[in-house]
Amino acid sequence: MKTVLALETSCDETAVAVLRRRDDRSGNELLASEVASQVAAHEKFGGVVPEVASRNHLMYAPPLLDRAMSSAKIDLSNVDAFAATSGPGLASSLMIGASIAKGLAIGFGKPYLAINHLEGHLLSPFFDDTDGDEQVRPNVSLIVSGGHTMLVRVHALSDYNVVGRTVDDAAGEAFDKVAKMLG
Repeated sequence: MKTVLALETSCDETAVAVLRRRDDRSGNELLASEVASQVAAHEKFGGVVPEVASRNHLMYAPPLLDRAMSSAKIDLSNVDAFAATSGPGLASSLMIGASIAKGLAIGFGKPYLAINHLEGHLLSPFFDDTDGDEQVRPNVSLIVSGGHTMLVRVHALSDYNVVGRTVDDAAGEAFDKVAKMLG
């Protein structure tokens, strides 16, 4: 697999990216990355409203897809696989990205890749693996987001242990609540 088009719609941002593995296998090249924020749409509600988020994904995804393909200077027929976030996240938002990516995969006869949102965070340090070693090195990672706070021991690709996690609010959610109270 050489070129992947990926959609991220797990919560309230819509993102489309095109990634290509370099021919000499010396790492990855980000050909395009387009993001649309929904902060303004949710601000009046004091937080993310799932139905508003999914409707905005439907509105933002097509133009982002067009911009990403234009930036990448390739045609959809040149994409080797289509990917989307499969979870965790807001169910209705996840369905939008998955439906678009699956539809493109079926339409172009290419593979569909379901990507775990948290695994994406864990593997992001290996995005530009310039030494050609394609191995995920053992490490301890901290994920801090609006929905998750966890310490994870990474042994290898798809081999992880959660060492600890918050049991009530995630750190990011606590920051959001305090910011809301402070105005």
